[in-house]
Amino acid sequence: MSDRRFSRLQKYAAYADKTMTQVIDELIDSLPNIENGDSSSTPRPVKPMV
Repeated sequence: MSDRRFSRLQKYAAYADKTMTQVIDELIDSLPNIENGDSSSTPRPVKPMV
């Protein structure tokens, strides 16, 4: 990881009052699940509109 990215992560984590690990975990959890064919990063509605 570049020094610039590390510094950015460190600053954001401090701003959000989280650890850097928490920030990284949340970003990883926000990635789409490609194993189920869900390549869209747009959240789907809970109840699809008919």
